[in-house]
Amino acid sequence: MGERTQVLHRDAKEQTPTLSRVAYDRIRHEILAGTLASDQPLRLEALRDRYGLSFSPLREALNKLQAERLVTLSSKRGFRVAPFSLVDMWDALDTRMLIESQAMRLSVANGDDDWEGAVVSSFHALEKSRQRLGMPDVHEAELVNLEARHQAFHTTLLAACPSALLLQLSATLYAQTERYRRPLLTMQTPETVSANPDDDHRAMLAAALARDADRAVELLCEHLRGTGRFIEAAHARRELAAA
Repeated sequence: MGERTQVLHRDAKEQTPTLSRVAYDRIRHEILAGTLASDQPLRLEALRDRYGLSFSPLREALNKLQAERLVTLSSKRGFRVAPFSLVDMWDALDTRMLIESQAMRLSVANGDDDWEGAVVSSFHALEKSRQRLGMPDVHEAELVNLEARHQAFHTTLLAACPSALLLQLSATLYAQTERYRRPLLTMQTPETVSANPDDDHRAMLAAALARDADRAVELLCEHLRGTGRFIEAAHARRELAAA
């Protein structure tokens, strides 16, 4: 095998996701979407049948998700989806505000022209998806696309932050809060369809482009608090309906 062939083979192998990564991505996606419900058991036998993967990559994926607090583990109950807790949701949101406030300040201070263009582009993509959400017969794929663009916008706003650790913590906390919000979108509840956070996003965009870090941070925290109040109100309405 020639040197160039070896390099190409190695590069292709590195780009192929491992089985544990496949397991992690699939389980994580279903937790965030609410397909795997709060406190649902995650037995290895059932997951093997569900995903067609062996125990080893599944166990590795579950351990990683436990580290991200999306999964719990106890000696008596085994692995389970982390339970629904408004206290934990607000804890994650409050911590996210602390982390992302600093990341936002650093991103606004360090962002260049390419960063500005990426932020504008990500907002435009999010806005187009949000507009399609109000159309009749919205497919689940469009909801998934909306969420991907929503995360991309928030990630791009912080992308010029030079601290890799702040960005890693932000991504972890984003997942912990999204698991409470995202199922409300995928189920297309009335309160979700009527919610329109585009004004928040537009205001954050304007503040970031104006290099007004204080205002951008203020708007970000208001947006995240609004997300928490929205989740709390939606949960209360669903509990009332169930009663």
